Amino acid sequence: MSSPTQPTLRRWATASIVVNIAIVVTGGAVRLTDSGLGCPTWPRCTTDSLVPTARLDYHSAIEFGNRMLTYVLTAVAVGTLIAAYRARPMRRDVRRLALWLFIGIPAQAVLGGITVLTDLNPWVVMLHLLISMDLIALATLLRKRLDEGDGPPVALVGPGERRLAVGVLGLTGAVMYLGTIVTGSGPHAGDAQARRTGLDPRLLSLVHGWLVALIVAGTVALWLRTSSLIRRTVALVLAVQVVQGLLGWVQYATGLPRIVVGLHMLGAGLLVVVTVRMVLSLRARPVVESASPSASPSSGV
Repeated sequence: MSSPTQPTLRRWATASIVVNIAIVVTGGAVRLTDSGLGCPTWPRCTTDSLVPTARLDYHSAIEFGNRMLTYVLTAVAVGTLIAAYRARPMRRDVRRLALWLFIGIPAQAVLGGITVLTDLNPWVVMLHLLISMDLIALATLLRKRLDEGDGPPVALVGPGERRLAVGVLGLTGAVMYLGTIVTGSGPHAGDAQARRTGLDPRLLSLVHGWLVALIVAGTVALWLRTSSLIRRTVALVLAVQVVQGLLGWVQYATGLPRIVVGLHMLGAGLLVVVTVRMVLSLRARPVVESASPSASPSSGV
């Protein structure tokens, strides 16, 4: 069989981004509909059945559907990994990223099981979501690397702009973490009986909001300092940040309606994608001609 073309590998990488965001959204649906314990045990749905039984309700169907999406995620991760290992010329960094994406799936499945077995412990739920965000970032990095060569990175901006962009990325990670803590202290626990963190959700929401404002200010400063070509990418990040900020304000002001919270979770996944791509767009990596068609000299990202 012939090795896959670069467009094929790009499609797998894009699919990896999409399904990892989808698992975040469906996981949010599980929590927002109080279906977190619709299947009260793991890996089975009940103690004597792998699937929901007739005596269970729609909560079981929602939770089980989210579990089934893991198989789609696994199929995409396997497809990406196989395509990365069959692609020529061979690229070690691409293979490594595909491997980490594959490893992340069973790790997430086990953590999801722990979430159920601990009756939706909020701190475990937080970790479950954050790992999904990490996988989205990895998939985005893989997709970006497929559009680049393996030469040494060439900076397209000065060190000040680079530090500012990395700072925005770091603050975005902090906002994601704090957002999970806000959620863990709020009303949408995933089950009516699930315990909360006991922290003050109002105070956490205010701190979360100030951090978002700081990120937006940093992104505006970056937009003002970069060239017109890179400004397009920065502007996209800024647009997603603004929409996310508005959704956050609306959900806070209107008592956390489920649909707005769900859209906010979708926006979080998209924000990871555009922010990672923004940081990567600040440098270029040229194609390096190699004497061997089957090996690439690059080992970094």
